[in-house]
This record gives sequence, structure tokens and C-alpha cells, in this order.
Amino acid sequence: MLKILMSWDIVPSKEKDFLDFLLQDFTPAVQKLGIQPTDAWLTVYGRGPQVLAGGIVDDDAAAFSILASDEWRSLEQRLLKMVTNYRRRVIQAEGGFQL
Repeated sequence: MLKILMSWDIVPSKEKDFLDFLLQDFTPAVQKLGIQPTDAWLTVYGRGPQVLAGGIVDDDAAAFSILASDEWRSLEQRLLKMVTNYRRRVIQAEGGFQL
């Protein structure tokens, strides 16, 4: 299994838009694409990304097929209008929280 890890900071004026997008569009679409959400963390104090999120997929082929899809690119473009410092990477899933 592989884990797709993402991190970002929410643009201060976009918090409500971001939350609406996350709950109504992003999360359901990610699940429909085949990513099973596993982690979601919000940093409320200290340094580092404001949001850390992760989800697992079955294998390399699934991960790269999802990330190359038009649906994923559309979701990512919408997300990028509300966040800064966006990072995404794919790693081997090892269980528990991973950075």
C-alpha cells in the first residue's frame, strides 16, 4: 500500500470557502477516486504546515493513475486557490501517522 501525503496553509481570507470545499467536494471526490483518507491534522500552535492530510491507495499503479487523472488535477487546482505552501508526495504506507 502507498500513502499520499499532503500539507498546506489556508489563505487567511479563505477559511470558510476552504472548509466548505473540503467537506462538500474534496473529501467525497478523493474517496470516489480511490483514496481512503487516513489522517487529517490541523496545527493550532507552533510552526509547520497548518494542515496535514493523508490517504492510502492499493499500489503504485492506482496512486499514479489517480494523480494523473483530470479529476485529481481539477481538485488540486481548486484547492490551490485557497491554500499556500502546498506539498504532495507518495510514500510507502507503514501504519500510524507519517510525515
